[in-house]
Amino acid sequence: MLTLRNPNGLSHAVVALLAGNILFDVLLGLADVRDLAADGTESVDPTRFGPLDLNLAYSMSFTLYVATGIVFIVWFYRLRKNAEVWASDLQTRKPGYAVGGWFIPIANFWIPRAIAVEIWRASRPAPYAADGGRELTLLNCWWTCWIVGTLVNWASGQMYETAGTTGDYHAASQWSLAGFALDIVAAVLAILFVRRLTSMQHAKANGMIPAAQ
Repeated sequence: MLTLRNPNGLSHAVVALLAGNILFDVLLGLADVRDLAADGTESVDPTRFGPLDLNLAYSMSFTLYVATGIVFIVWFYRLRKNAEVWASDLQTRKPGYAVGGWFIPIANFWIPRAIAVEIWRASRPAPYAADGGRELTLLNCWWTCWIVGTLVNWASGQMYETAGTTGDYHAASQWSLAGFALDIVAAVLAILFVRRLTSMQHAKANGMIPAAQ
C-alpha cells in the first residue's frame, strides 16, 4: 500500500544547505573579482582572500555541494514517491530514476527535469488538467541556470588546467566568476522551487488548497 511521507523536514534541510552554497559562491566569486581587478598590476596571493584560505574554502564548498546534492536527491525521491500516491499513471519512470537519473551522463540534463514536471503535475489540485501558461516557469528557469552554470564551471576548470599566461588565467577567472553568478541564481531559484513544490504536496495532503505561493 502506498503511503504519503512528509517532506517538510527534508525541504528545510535542503534550503539551509542551498543557502550555505550561496554564501560560499559569494565569497569565492569575490576572490575572482579581486584577481580580475588586480590584473597583474599588484601582487596577489592566489591562496588567500583576506583572512580566508581559498584552498580550504574550495574544499569546504565542494563538501557542502556534495552534501546538498545528497539531501536534495533524498527530498526529490520522497516527493516522487508521494506523487505515486496521487497520480501513478502520470509517472512515466520508476521512482528509482528520481535518484539514478541524476547520475546518467548526458541524460541527467533532462531526466530529472522530466521527473520534476511529473511530480509537479501530480502534486497540484488537478493533476490531469492542462499546464498553465507560466506554471512551469520557476522549474524551467532553475533548470536552465543549473545546466548553463554546470557547463560554464566545467569550461572554467578546463581553462585553469591549460592556462599558461596571465591572459589565460584572466579569461579563466572571468568564466569562473560567471559560473559563480549562475550558481547563485540557480541556488536561489532552487530554494523557491523546493519551497513551492513542498508546499503543494503539504497542502494537497492536508486538503489546504491552494498551496502557498
